[in-house]
Amino acid sequence: MLIIPIKEGENIDRALKRFKRKFDRTGTMRQLRSRQQFTKPSVKKRTQIQKAQYIQHLRDQEDI
Repeated sequence: MLIIPIKEGENIDRALKRFKRKFDRTGTMRQLRSRQQFTKPSVKKRTQIQKAQYIQHLRDQEDI
């Protein structure tokens, strides 16, 4: 449960923006989307390895 204290005389739009930012940081939506479909552990591991290889390739390109 997110609690956003609203200060005296604060604009509701500003408080809503703070709420949205705090909600995004919790990662609730990412977690819900990932739970909608099951991915096998082997597939998760493979995608992590592919991401790591891609990032390493980008870093190697920076060095050249």
